[in-house]
Amino acid sequence: MNRGGIIAKDLEDRMYGDLEQRDGRWQLRFTRRLAHPRENVWRALTEPEQLAAWFPTTIDGERAVGASLRFDFRDGEYPAFEGEMRAYEPPSLLEFRWGEGSLRFELRTDEGGTVLTLMDSLSEQGKAARDGAGWHECLAKLDRHLDGDDRPIDPADRWDAAQAVYEDRFGPEASTIGPPEPAAKS
Repeated sequence: MNRGGIIAKDLEDRMYGDLEQRDGRWQLRFTRRLAHPRENVWRALTEPEQLAAWFPTTIDGERAVGASLRFDFRDGEYPAFEGEMRAYEPPSLLEFRWGEGSLRFELRTDEGGTVLTLMDSLSEQGKAARDGAGWHECLAKLDRHLDGDDRPIDPADRWDAAQAVYEDRFGPEASTIGPPEPAAKS
């Protein structure tokens, strides 16, 4: 199977996110069943060394409701931004303001594993396909990380393939905003 076929097959095998309008905002929702105990998944969501394996930024700040947070891209490819911890209930709920939107992670135990629900509240519908593809890939990395597979992958090819699927699923109005401008290099 060629590389494109491997990527397409991988995308077919993974669960896609959904887009819905809720309380006047657009929201991406992803649900994943992970074959790992909830405490292990919680550590992957909250410990800096584990976040580095799958999450797009660092998360600097106290893990407490109301605490200010700062999100920095590890390679400086995009500008840092601010947020705030909105909910922190180990090991089942993590929610924070993420720039202009919010991220919410809910964990529940299910038959020897964990069901993870990620909700991304978007500031604009036009970036739903872009962000959907990004979280799709992040969650695939999280799953591989929890399985002990931290081999590097080429994220650009995978993101492009996922982006095309999300553009098709969500429609043209959810595909009007592309990747953010890279950070200026000094």
